[in-house]
Amino acid sequence: MTFDEISTSFWSGHPYGVQPALTEAAVAAAERVLGLRLPTSLLDLLRLQNGGGVSVGRSACPTTQPTSWCEDCVPFTELMGIGTGEHGLSLTDTPYLVGEWGLPSPLVLLSGDGHCWVGLDYRSGGAAVEPAVTWFDADSGVEVPLAADFRTFVEGLRPPCFG
Repeated sequence: MTFDEISTSFWSGHPYGVQPALTEAAVAAAERVLGLRLPTSLLDLLRLQNGGGVSVGRSACPTTQPTSWCEDCVPFTELMGIGTGEHGLSLTDTPYLVGEWGLPSPLVLLSGDGHCWVGLDYRSGGAAVEPAVTWFDADSGVEVPLAADFRTFVEGLRPPCFG
């Protein structure tokens, strides 16, 4: 399926973690806080729904190596939106979370529970290049590349490998 086909059924519909509707002012403020430009494909999804649960059919990303989570995938059950703490974690919480969990920088964290994260990885090209998507295990220090960019990441998502 293409990104456009996936985007129409990407969200689970569960209200937890959903931020208020995304505005251009909120995007600009988030990019100032992060010091990075967010991928257009990410913003396209957040304009449909600003964060929240991902549909079960798209809640895992295949990996080429085992992780602490599973032999052949990592979870992606939610995508943080852009907003304030009253609606759960936001992409703008990244600077704090990176420091708290000892993660490399520059990143924009998309989803995670503290011990493990999926994030936009700007380390190889900085703010001028479309970031890769990487899995970060904060406990073990293991990093697993997931996709060359966010669009490819979303197109590769699948159902989880276990119940």
